[in-house]
Formats: sequence, structure tokens, C-alpha cells
Amino acid sequence: MTLRRAAIVAPIRTAVGKFGGALAPLTAAQLGAAVLKALIERTDIDPSRVDDVVFAQGYGSGEAPAIGRWSWLAADLPIQVPGYQLDRRCGSGLQAIVNAAMMVQTGASDIVVAGGCESMSNVEHYTTDIRQGVRAGSVTLHDRLTRGRMMSQPAERFGVISGMIETAENLARDYGITREAADAYAVRSHQRAASAWDRGLFVDELVPVTVPQRKGAALVFARDEGYRADASIDSLGRLEPLEGGVVTAGNASQQNDAAAACLVVAEDKLAEFGLEPIAWFHSWAAAGCHPARMGLGPVPSVARLFARTGLSWNDIDLIELNEAFAPQVLAVLKNWGWSENDSRHDMLNVNGSGISLGHPIGATGGRILANLTRELQRRGGRYGLETMCIGGGQGIAAVFERA
Repeated sequence: MTLRRAAIVAPIRTAVGKFGGALAPLTAAQLGAAVLKALIERTDIDPSRVDDVVFAQGYGSGEAPAIGRWSWLAADLPIQVPGYQLDRRCGSGLQAIVNAAMMVQTGASDIVVAGGCESMSNVEHYTTDIRQGVRAGSVTLHDRLTRGRMMSQPAERFGVISGMIETAENLARDYGITREAADAYAVRSHQRAASAWDRGLFVDELVPVTVPQRKGAALVFARDEGYRADASIDSLGRLEPLEGGVVTAGNASQQNDAAAACLVVAEDKLAEFGLEPIAWFHSWAAAGCHPARMGLGPVPSVARLFARTGLSWNDIDLIELNEAFAPQVLAVLKNWGWSENDSRHDMLNVNGSGISLGHPIGATGGRILANLTRELQRRGGRYGLETMCIGGGQGIAAVFERA
């Protein structure tokens, strides 16, 4: 069977909200509905022609199960279009795009909506104590955000890992990454995000979201909320480490709210739908690593992708390595063999990433794609690499080719 080429069309995103910030009044499913409605309006396609909706969410909820389907319906789009939800933790949003591309490549679908959404501000507390009833004593409520990080691997095999901060501190010790180096990297991320905003580089990919307020007129939210234009070594240096090591609130990714989506379309259907691709899906790979060193996930996943495709660093024109933690990024770069003055730093996370722009888990893959593809066009590059580490000990990587 000959695989069809899968085109990436109109990757868009909402601006990223801070935890408890401007987007907090909206649930993940409502954010998903907003970006889906905007995608259909922007591309002007007949929504009944969509074959499926593949949406990612890192913190799923019974309040909106199968969130791709739920958000599609909430956007008042045709009921005959199915949808589903997937979870590969931090890599979920990219996995949704990969799944959609494979559906198109194999002929199972002609046009698929892919993306994801997350409202970390609204992740619930839950209990596992009362399904069978409680005769006496207390009931424990778990914070799903905290619990999900702690339970991302079986403790019976790997011991208790308190959370993702612990895994970043492990890498800092393993690779001799200092607090000063971590803060310096974080400052660069914030500066690049601020510069990108000043130059209007996010305008084309953003869709405004109307957020109702308790009092007064609704707020139109259209600007990333978490980056710090005034970040400096001095200001970040004043922050206390979160667990006594090198990770602080200033050199770690944020907890965020956002949604992102795109169309993935078969090449031979583009003319029929009147669509112009911005990029082609090229290849992908995922790989596992030890859960206590989960930040190294991009190392084996990129190695596997290069081995499968024959590509190398010499072929890559732009790189998006999601910033879970500054020491995690620096550890990956060391494993990739990059020096501190490596010229490839000039094509790495050029407009900021998770530390500055945020990491709304299910939406991150789509957020990155929206900027990566446009930056490829601005630079006239051919191949862009998107990769990220994943809680529980995984990595995912994908290459997109400029159309």
C-alpha cells in the first residue's frame, strides 16, 4: 500500500493562560470548543466533511469524556462527526497530530481535526475511598495534578518518585547542571518569548477567546499570560528552589490553560476542500526511558526517528524541544552532544517554550506546531523537529516539512 502525504493546515492556538488566571473560568472542554469553532471558521470548510476529531488531554475528567467529541458538539458542529481523546501525558498533543496523520496516510480518513486542550486551573480533586462505602474514619481527596505526577509509574517497580521536579533534580546532579546555568537558560526563554511578542510573531497562530466575567463585560483573552519580559539573572536568582536543588518557579514550566487545533488532510483532497497546507507530516517516533530520568525522553526518541528515516541533525532547520525544566533541557542538549556555544542554539526554541510560554499539557503539542510551522516559513527552512519529554519515562519526536 502506498501511503498518502498528510498535510498540516491552519494550526492555531489560544493564548496560554496562567494557573488560576484569565482562562480559569473556562473548562478544558470549553477551551476545546472555542478553538474548534475558530478552526472551522478560519478554514471555511464544510464541517460535515471532517472524518474524525482526535484531541489530547493530560488530565481527563468525567465531566467531559472523549473530549474531542465533547468539544466538537459544544462548538455546535455536526453530530455525525465522531471524536475521541488520547493521553500520552506531556506528549499527548503531538501524539494526536501523529494519530491523525496516520489515519490520513493509510486512507482511513481524508480530513481529521487534531489538537488538544487543558485547563490545569480546573483539574479536580478526587477520592478512591468511597466506591464501596466508608464505615468509619476519614476520606482522602487527591489533587489530580499532584497525584498524576506521583503515580506516573508503578511504585512497586520504581519506588516512589515524588513528582517531575525530582526527575529534573536527578538530571541536574547527573550532568552537573548548576542553578546559574538553569537560570541563564530560563532568562533566554523569557527574552525570546517577549521578543517574539514584540515582533508580532504569534499573531497569525492565535485565536481570541471570550471569557465571561462575574461582573461587567466579557474579557477577550488573546495574549500569553506567563512570560516575563523583565526576567533577568538577578530576578530569577532571588527565587527559592522548590525542593532544595536547582529547580525554581522561574526555571520550570508553568501550569497552564489553553487549546490548540489543526486540520490534517490528504494531499489528494486539498484542492477539493480549497485548502493550502503550511507543512507536511514527515515522520515520528516514541521511546521509553527510566521514569526517574524522564526528562531524557527526547534523546532516545530523536535517535529512533533519525535511525528510521535516515535524517540527521544536518537536515534539521528548526528545533522545538519543549521546556519542562531548564536542567532537563540542558541535560538533553548534553546527551545530543551540543556544546555551550553550539551554533544550533540559534534554531532551538527561537520564540520561547514551556518555561516562558507555558505547558498546558494536552495543548502543548499543537501550540508548538502552530509556531514551528510558521517559523519554518519565515526562515525558508525545510525540516522542523518537535520533541518533548513525558512524565513516566517517555519521549516523542516528529519531523514536519515546510510546504
